Amino acid sequence: MVKAVVAEESRLTIVEDRLAQSAIQSEIGLVIGRLSSPLDRGFVFDLIPTPPNDAGEAACSLVGAIKDDKKKGSKGKSPAVDSSSLVIDNDWVAEHARQVRRMLPGGVKVIGVYVWASETAVKNSTLMLCQAVKAVAEAAPLSVIDSEERLLVHICYSPRRWTCRNFFLTSNLTSNSLRPSDFKMGRVLTSLQTYKCIYNFDMRLPVSRASNVQRLIDVIRNGISIQADVLKDAKAMIDGNLVVSAPSTLGDLHEIELLLPFLKNTSLEACRQKEVDGIVVFRGSVCSFAYLNSKEPISEAVTEIKGDIITSLQSRLDIICDEVDADKEAHDVHEDANEVASEHVSQLFLHSLRKQCNLSFPRRVFIPWLADMYICDYLQPSETTAVLKEHCTELMSMEASMDMTTVLEPEKEALSLSAESFWDVAVPFQCGETSLEKKNRDDGTITGSNATSSSKSSGINIMMAVFVLILAVIIGFVFLFMMGS
Repeated sequence: MVKAVVAEESRLTIVEDRLAQSAIQSEIGLVIGRLSSPLDRGFVFDLIPTPPNDAGEAACSLVGAIKDDKKKGSKGKSPAVDSSSLVIDNDWVAEHARQVRRMLPGGVKVIGVYVWASETAVKNSTLMLCQAVKAVAEAAPLSVIDSEERLLVHICYSPRRWTCRNFFLTSNLTSNSLRPSDFKMGRVLTSLQTYKCIYNFDMRLPVSRASNVQRLIDVIRNGISIQADVLKDAKAMIDGNLVVSAPSTLGDLHEIELLLPFLKNTSLEACRQKEVDGIVVFRGSVCSFAYLNSKEPISEAVTEIKGDIITSLQSRLDIICDEVDADKEAHDVHEDANEVASEHVSQLFLHSLRKQCNLSFPRRVFIPWLADMYICDYLQPSETTAVLKEHCTELMSMEASMDMTTVLEPEKEALSLSAESFWDVAVPFQCGETSLEKKNRDDGTITGSNATSSSKSSGINIMMAVFVLILAVIIGFVFLFMMGS
């Protein structure tokens, strides 16, 4: 349980000034930060307002008014009654949380909801606020083993004050679901440490005829689950030293290297006795960042890095699925009665494939955010960094005047995935040229040049061996001739 919450004073002051200068009576948004179990403390980095929905309507509005309760025939006048309450679009706030979660690195989470409203409006809307917090928690879980706790930050404008309450997801949605928490402002961002990791993987996922997994997208999802299981047992080295039970580390930036255990490929072992129709090759590199308080143990940093790697892979898959759904909706609107839509490669049934197909995942880029922190976004192969401004402005409420030259692109190549027949992978030298070899040849990459030089080197070695053999035979005949004479 979080016993105290510390918020970044510089960021919350900016939010308070913006709200005070505006004419809006209510606003709702996301609380971005971290809930630290080892320290029993919560850290608030920033507050992100939820943008208007597609119809231009605010996600939170105030209904009701202050009424004068005046009895007929009485000389006196009773005090005004404030019956105002909040109306919240929970689905839209949850969708905002889902998309923001994709842009957050390791150690940075959507930990709750904030609301700007009067004290009375919040009291009259306790159930509505609890529903909003729960919807956000379901849309943006903290980790695989999710915490049962979230925060509700209330900014009251009459009188001006900040309050924070803890909400437990397992409790019933009543007025007692919210418990007061110690809330104060301080310097949070300057006490963070940065951890970075480059994770390389290359998987072969067989597709058996008896398997229930038929679509390519289902195979990918299964492959990500396998990666999650592998990472659980991975050891970590930080700055070249094996991670032990050290409580914390010194310095600002730390490099993490994951050491994977020697495991049998269980997916291949399971298919030995079955007929294999094809193999899905899933390979690439994932760049991961994590930010933690300097007092948190190293083990937490390793856990956050591992979780961020899996979350990043899942986010890329979700982006592809969202794109497919959007294309289907657009096609349903414009499609003629006799026209049939072409199936996206991720939706193809593997058993019906008769040729190799390829799918490139979005690549991860990092944008400067607060202090020395970075948030992330994902670019499709056809997109450039120009689209990042729109995403960051709308979802993260960042300034439109962003310097794109400061964007980090550590993943030079997007994650690649290909579905091939079994013999194309098992006996590659008997098959035609693969798409990867063709790409390397066309692009003139190191892999292509190495393959060419390797073949030339092999030819020279064979010629040298034949020459030495002939020379040895000649020397032998000469030696025998001299012995006979």
